[in-house]
Amino acid sequence: METERTSSATRLTLDTLRAEIAAGAIDTVILAFTDMQGRLQGKRMHAQFFLDTVLGHGTEGCNYLLTVDVEMNTVPGYAMSSWERGYGDMFFAMDLDTLRRTPAHPTSATIQCDLTWLDGSGDVAASPRTILKRQIEAAAAMGFEAFAGTELEFILFEDSYESAWDRRYVGLTGANRYNVDYSLLGGGKVEPVLREIRNEMYASGMTVEAAKGECNLGQHEIGFLYDRVLRTCDNHSVYKTGAKEIAARHGQSITFMAKYDEREGSSCHIHLSLRGADGAISFADEARDGGRSEVFDNFMAGVLATMREFTYFYAPNINSYKRFQIGSFAPTAVAWGTDNRTCALRVVGHGAGIRVENRLPGADVNPYLAVAAMIAGGLHGIREGLALPAACPGNAYTAGYEHVPMTLGDARDLLLGSAIARAAFGDEVVEHYAHAADVEVTAFNAAVTDWERVRGFERL
Repeated sequence: METERTSSATRLTLDTLRAEIAAGAIDTVILAFTDMQGRLQGKRMHAQFFLDTVLGHGTEGCNYLLTVDVEMNTVPGYAMSSWERGYGDMFFAMDLDTLRRTPAHPTSATIQCDLTWLDGSGDVAASPRTILKRQIEAAAAMGFEAFAGTELEFILFEDSYESAWDRRYVGLTGANRYNVDYSLLGGGKVEPVLREIRNEMYASGMTVEAAKGECNLGQHEIGFLYDRVLRTCDNHSVYKTGAKEIAARHGQSITFMAKYDEREGSSCHIHLSLRGADGAISFADEARDGGRSEVFDNFMAGVLATMREFTYFYAPNINSYKRFQIGSFAPTAVAWGTDNRTCALRVVGHGAGIRVENRLPGADVNPYLAVAAMIAGGLHGIREGLALPAACPGNAYTAGYEHVPMTLGDARDLLLGSAIARAAFGDEVVEHYAHAADVEVTAFNAAVTDWERVRGFERL
């Protein structure tokens, strides 16, 4: 089993960091964590101050950072942070294994952090990285280690972020004028941005596989080699931030919205597999039907059985559900198939490479939460010995399968009422994220959209 997927040429160690700070090559250290929305938040520090003070003692930040909406508004109703509780601090617990060069910032280094309480009572349960780490621990207790890869699509626009904001994100020009799915010509037209993203991510320690065009105008995907799930999700978060910053340096913009317009949405397909603690392949058994082990069948049955209840973790925003359109390669049927893209779960690969691809999440997903949900569901299936239903051989959209909830409100209700979710994640986590869904739904219901104005301004 491969145990190291970071190129030695791009790895940044603490000793290397000290040397580069002394030489003036690095002058800033970023301490970052991933918030509920999947965004990197944190602090930039003078590099020498980091070495002299922060490395040994750490730093803190306000606990409201895990209770705000996407616009950073403090909202009531969260148990862990409120006016009544005084909006205290959390401790940024540095994971030095995540030390890396910062994409798009050649004189900076980044360290990703876990969040803990200042009173020593432990981890902040609602932190997405903590939620995933607890599922990693649950898998380890059963003798497994999880590996994943995320395929993240985006749309690249010719407009800058500032121009897009000023225009209320209406009438933007995609960086390609037509469908460039797998088109080398289409990819070549935007290669200056794609090339810089690939190279910056490689310099940051990620193993870059390839870039390819997609269907929407200006839509592309850059793929990275799979890794242990924590590393994959850490990379995912750094990549999203870095890609936006690189596009901005070119006077352009990138969106990871699940559904920007009425054309094709942007997905985040998640490929996941388990191995034994000793590196043994857990998902393959050539003696069984389809080359799948019993563990694989149980795991996939568990992901299927929890897919509706865990949909919030795969589709966490109002906009996520706009992507769920029939025949749009955003499958909503709770079904699986071998190399069948109409099913929510697609089995791909063979032998050591066999894995499950979850096609439900969009590009707006928080990777830690989605991967944690897949592991939790799969482990539930293994514990309970769930039988895998028959594969879907045709079009799952029209085959009569149950479908995932089609609104954020419905997904919230299923999560809140899920005994499996409460057993896997704890009541505190379930209620925290159910409230986050309430906040999003309430904000949307109070908004007046462009669609309403176009339909109703004159004609109603």
